[in-house]
Amino acid sequence: MKPLTLEWIEKAEGDFATMERESRARKNPNPDAVCFHAQQCVEKYLKAHLCEAGEKISKIHDLVALLEKAVSFEPLWEAHRKGLVYLSEFAVNIRYPGDKMLKEDAVSARRYCRAFRDSARDAFML
Repeated sequence: MKPLTLEWIEKAEGDFATMERESRARKNPNPDAVCFHAQQCVEKYLKAHLCEAGEKISKIHDLVALLEKAVSFEPLWEAHRKGLVYLSEFAVNIRYPGDKMLKEDAVSARRYCRAFRDSARDAFML
């Protein structure tokens, strides 16, 4: 595996750990953070796979656009499209006033993130 691919995976796992910790918070929970880190985890796993395949990594946060590139070598990931559409909403706007996520949003984001992460790790045989 390429060293840069491993770095993408490490970053993805950092976002996954942050999402999981925040999901368990009982005092001052932050659903925005859960949603953001779920999106970030998936984005970095997609970029890790693109990197490993020798594809150019774009500085974008649109998970569907990244998926479009990745399905050529991971066709089963098409099954995650609905979840990636949902998670893409949490890339940028959630970090600014005007959007506030609810607990239900965080639960859905976590579920979609976990499902995609499992597929990504399976593809890397991690």
